[in-house]
Amino acid sequence: MPKDFRNIYEKVLDLQPISKSYMDIELNKVKNEYETTFILNPELSEGEYKEAVKKYVEMIKGKEGKVHNIEHWGMRKLAYPIQKKTNGYYAYLEFTSFPELIDELEQDYRYNESVLRYLTVKLDKHAVAYNHKRREQGFGLRKDLKR
Repeated sequence: MPKDFRNIYEKVLDLQPISKSYMDIELNKVKNEYETTFILNPELSEGEYKEAVKKYVEMIKGKEGKVHNIEHWGMRKLAYPIQKKTNGYYAYLEFTSFPELIDELEQDYRYNESVLRYLTVKLDKHAVAYNHKRREQGFGLRKDLKR
């Protein structure tokens, strides 16, 4: 390193504030809003379907996430056959969590044989406002959710 740059570097180090608390922020430690929709195998019983949804809700809560809305859309016809199945149980979750949780959640979706398809989306401020307005109007089955 040239001498001039070394002097500048040392001066910059001397200018650092005594309190570094604002600099202790780790990357990816900001919670984001997400929504995930997944389709479960139609051969599951109603109890097994609700237990699978509860498992994912507990996974989110266990990783410091907060679930805002749970919607059980029930058995619906698929647009096209998936694994020779034409129907599936749909579930929809809105939640806030750290980004690391999404990788774990989607990995669990991939390894769970009862999950046919899934989609997780990070929401922008407009989608968050829309979902909040939609929840206030009573859309979805929120009575299962304990705040």
